[in-house]
Amino acid sequence: METLYPIAPRRVADIPSRQRPRELFERLGAEHVSEEVLIALLLRCGMKGLNVVDLAHNLLMEYGSLTALSQAPVQELTKKKGIGPVKAQILRAALELGRRLNEESAPERPFVRTPEDAARVLRGRASARETEAFWVLLLDTKNRLRQNPVEISTGLLNASLAHPREVFKEAIRCLSAAVVLVHNHPSGDPAPSAEDIRITRQLVEAGRIVDIPVLDHIILGRAAEPGAKDYYSLRESGVVSFEDK
Repeated sequence: METLYPIAPRRVADIPSRQRPRELFERLGAEHVSEEVLIALLLRCGMKGLNVVDLAHNLLMEYGSLTALSQAPVQELTKKKGIGPVKAQILRAALELGRRLNEESAPERPFVRTPEDAARVLRGRASARETEAFWVLLLDTKNRLRQNPVEISTGLLNASLAHPREVFKEAIRCLSAAVVLVHNHPSGDPAPSAEDIRITRQLVEAGRIVDIPVLDHIILGRAAEPGAKDYYSLRESGVVSFEDK
């Protein structure tokens, strides 16, 4: 319900002691406090007219999720009311550690044998992106990931951002048997553009030259309706030929 009268700003000292971030953390433990409390502990203090709990609450409301917040550049966070450079760096560092921990605990070297397998590897990471990003999945002879996905570029996909030299550099270094290309469409529509198709053909040809076949190019978007695919496989669709000549 909309408030008709102004509300006096709360200070942390005005919050009942049992509900303050440090007290909650000590009493309940890290696993049982809200994300708002954890962020408040990282920020440590608020500013005049805005206590640290409300500051943390505002950040979560603005970004909508920890995933989206974790993708915000330090420069962007620095401009938020009550943040500044130091708090922005602390937030990004903590969220990046969480992301890396999640990668460590993920199933070791998953197989990538279908378009769905490839989509599953990057679905979570791609969903938080507001711009296009381009990744390469490096596979061994059994179609198992050799390492974490390699991010080649960020920005509107074009030939300069997906140059064969950059795409295959790490694949050659790691002696990869094959690669799968993946990029996202922040608009949500995974259908390929003419440029997507042209670049894919160029990279497939480059793969033939260096003897590292491109198995597929997956474009991640959002499902148009429940049960529908949230990705587009250029191999599955037949738009591009991935077979050796």
